[in-house]
Amino acid sequence: MLKKMLMSATLAAMVAPVAIPAPAAAANYEHRYRGRDGHYHYRCKRSNGVTGALIGAGGGGLGAAALGAGPVGLAAGVIGGGLLGRHIDKRSRAAENRRHGC
Repeated sequence: MLKKMLMSATLAAMVAPVAIPAPAAAANYEHRYRGRDGHYHYRCKRSNGVTGALIGAGGGGLGAAALGAGPVGLAAGVIGGGLLGRHIDKRSRAAENRRHGC
């Protein structure tokens, strides 16, 4: 019973971010603007890592469940995956800002 409930919660956590459609304008929006000096500048963006944490937690939970881990192993997979996903999300945003000179 507990295993089925944890599996369904993990699956719901993975599907929820994908099921919400993004606005069409956000997909084509470029984060640059033309300054007063006539040059293009990029808007620096900061990430709090929520998206990476959710995807990482779902992946860690599914990975632990696929390996047949118990409840403690499943919890460790979700927590570890969430932390790793958050770290990767924040680092990739920081690297993008460095490429744009922010």
